[in-house]
Amino acid sequence: MTASPVIRALRGRLLWFVGDPEVAGEAAYRFVEDGLLVIENGLVKATGEASALLRALPADAEIVDHRPHLIMPGFIDAHIHMPQTQVVASYGAQLMDWLNKYTFVEEQKLSQQGHAEKLSRFFLDELLANGTTTAAVYCSVHPQSAEAFFTESQRRNTRMIAGKVMMDRNAPEALTDTAESGYRDSKALIARWHGKGRQLYAITPRFAITSTPEQLAAAGRLAAEHPDCHVQTHIDENRAEITFARELYPEAADYADIYRRHGLLGPKSLMGHCIHMTHNEWSAFAETGAVAVFCPTSNLFLGSGLFDWAHARQRGVKVAVATDIGGGTSYSMLRTMAEAYKVLQLQGQSLSAFAALHAITRGNAAALGLDHLIGSFEPGREADVVVLDTGATRAMAHRMETVRDLAEELFVLVTLGDERNIAATYVMGELVAGASFSGGA
Repeated sequence: MTASPVIRALRGRLLWFVGDPEVAGEAAYRFVEDGLLVIENGLVKATGEASALLRALPADAEIVDHRPHLIMPGFIDAHIHMPQTQVVASYGAQLMDWLNKYTFVEEQKLSQQGHAEKLSRFFLDELLANGTTTAAVYCSVHPQSAEAFFTESQRRNTRMIAGKVMMDRNAPEALTDTAESGYRDSKALIARWHGKGRQLYAITPRFAITSTPEQLAAAGRLAAEHPDCHVQTHIDENRAEITFARELYPEAADYADIYRRHGLLGPKSLMGHCIHMTHNEWSAFAETGAVAVFCPTSNLFLGSGLFDWAHARQRGVKVAVATDIGGGTSYSMLRTMAEAYKVLQLQGQSLSAFAALHAITRGNAAALGLDHLIGSFEPGREADVVVLDTGATRAMAHRMETVRDLAEELFVLVTLGDERNIAATYVMGELVAGASFSGGA
């Protein structure tokens, strides 16, 4: 990749959020019809009307004209599995059978030399092609899977959160560690990668079913020793899973209590699914600040159930959204939000386009505790950017002929959009995907 100029300016229709549109309405977003996003050394320097900012640019600044496209902060995915890229679209099973029949079979391959590297390259290529610049990522139980992922992410300068899965029971022997080895390997990975460049670590016990009490306790020790690390796991996805977890931990009041007893429920805990939550579990999330991660395409594909977005918000629980590849069926956060809209519709709830786009930018950044770094175009934020062609397909271009305002245009984008709408993706101001990208990432 050739060296970039110190200052690069992207011109187009700018849209970013400074608040939650479900709370603040139109005051939550900023939209500039002919705007300029000025990037200096990978960070947002200024945003505003192009006519004013162009005059202030130095002579050697590079100006990239993306008009009439929409320029937004890069998308954020709060829950996704790197080892499952070849599990997507596996037929006909619910959660536990799906894990045993498909997922655990594929994850064992990550012990093979070069396989984790291959999957990491594909995975990051696919995320960036879909406009996703940050994700919370599950690797496999093998320490080398996390090593390979972080190495590839570091090479591309992407801000990623990831961790080695900890799993010491109810899985094939080739996919299990021990409470001690899981602790030791995770601790070594934290020391090597957490805070290195843009890499962040997530302590990752897969879920209560595949971890003994000793391993959850070890994960809790890691969380106490490294409070700046995230924790990620699964909860209340499937009724059979819940029953099994309760049988394994009979002393716990409920599924959430299993994690709370082991020090794994807190403001940096990313808890995947949260579909069949009890009143007390919602209370525990609200009290501890734990994040409920909504994975609509996965929940529908595996027949798990419908996430109650409105109830989570009413209870004061932070919500993030995610693809959950490979239970999920699309890498696109736009497709994910289209399915989220339908999940909510089935429950008599609504999701505006502004709320959907906020969720996959500033909303997810805030849920991950990273909104001071990513998710908006406020000065000083890291310049991860997605450029969107809202009329990229024939059907969308045809529909756009009748839209009356920005809200309608954005709703078409959210409802019909996918990776074909991604005109360009930038990481820290560097072009990494799009029609004019020549490779090198």
